[in-house]
Amino acid sequence: MQIIKSNDAIKGANSDKCKTVEYSFNDKDIDLGTAIITGRYPEFGYCVNTISKELIYVLNGSGKLCFENESVEFAKGDSILINPNEKYYWDTEYCAVSMACTPAWSEKQYKLVE
Repeated sequence: MQIIKSNDAIKGANSDKCKTVEYSFNDKDIDLGTAIITGRYPEFGYCVNTISKELIYVLNGSGKLCFENESVEFAKGDSILINPNEKYYWDTEYCAVSMACTPAWSEKQYKLVE
């Protein structure tokens, strides 16, 4: 059993529109994070995780998640599964999400692309 207290979580930011908190258990198979997104993220192009599945739960807010060929609207209480190599961007005035990645997220597998 492991626990990460909120004071011990790692606060960060992917941009001024995407503030993050990481709960890293140093487990290669899974991790957890939260994000507050306030606008289009990334500002241009798409983000993509080349290795992990991302399971997202919308804690608050609403918006659209836009993929190469489709967009889906989301709101508080919705859950979204993003597969590896799917390109997407967030389009929202405000949302707070929780994200679990398997295998665990790492910076080297996360890319911003056109």
